[in-house]
Amino acid sequence: MSLIDDTLDMIRVKPGQKFRLKDHDTAWQGDKDVPKKERKAFAEKMLTEDVTELANAQDLLYASHTHAILLIFQAMDAAGKDSTIKHVMSGVNPQGCQVYSFKQPSSEELEHDFLWRCEKALPSRGRIGIFNRSYYEEVLVVKVHPEFLAKQGLPYAKPNKDFWRSRYEDINNFEQHLTRNGTVILKFFLNISKEEQARRFLERFNDPTKHWKCSGADMTERKLWDAYMDVYEECLSATSTDWAPWYVVPADHKWVTRSIVSKVITMTVQGLNLKYPEVTPEMKAEIAAAKKQMKAEG
Repeated sequence: MSLIDDTLDMIRVKPGQKFRLKDHDTAWQGDKDVPKKERKAFAEKMLTEDVTELANAQDLLYASHTHAILLIFQAMDAAGKDSTIKHVMSGVNPQGCQVYSFKQPSSEELEHDFLWRCEKALPSRGRIGIFNRSYYEEVLVVKVHPEFLAKQGLPYAKPNKDFWRSRYEDINNFEQHLTRNGTVILKFFLNISKEEQARRFLERFNDPTKHWKCSGADMTERKLWDAYMDVYEECLSATSTDWAPWYVVPADHKWVTRSIVSKVITMTVQGLNLKYPEVTPEMKAEIAAAKKQMKAEG
């Protein structure tokens, strides 16, 4: 296996195996015998190449009209979801890509099942859909804050092991249904350390142009760090499947994060072996006639 293959295999959560966050380095930097400057330059070069390749692959995806791509990003605050999406998808045609950021559910959304608001935002065939947070909030944030369940009006809902197990099953079944119908699902957990999150928070607090990103809730949730790590471990263990894998991406260095995410997406789309639609004899005749007409007009 190549270094890239080894890396992707290492960060992919194996289905059916116990997942532990402590086994995944948040500051992974590749071969430490190579100076950081060179490693960073290589990663940025790979990102540039993957952005170009992804743009070409997206054109083929749109033309073939057989698959949709769903990218799901989950992370603690300040892990870099927005910037990763921005950089990795920078070369993609906006007409073939859609991004949804899911906040707290609205009153209308609370009147439906927990998958409903995300289901209606799924990408159609030929398009790439990106979920910045997703239905996974229902087994992450809601699990840390079980009081949120009261707002959902669920009959007989008790936040016990059986309840959460049933939600994991619903998610796995939902994702399998999607993949059976042509949607390729890639899920990324951007794995930031508590220390790096603190550094990025302080950077925001010290920069007036970033104050709009600040929220009192950030500090409240940070106090629950250990609880969030526990629910992430259980969630990723229960919902990383052969048809919808989780990738635990080191997020302490943004250049590492962007490079790895871009490589996973590019290799996956290229692995679909998509082809442009075959041109029928009738279409070829129409094209020949149109060419003849244009030459006559010229």
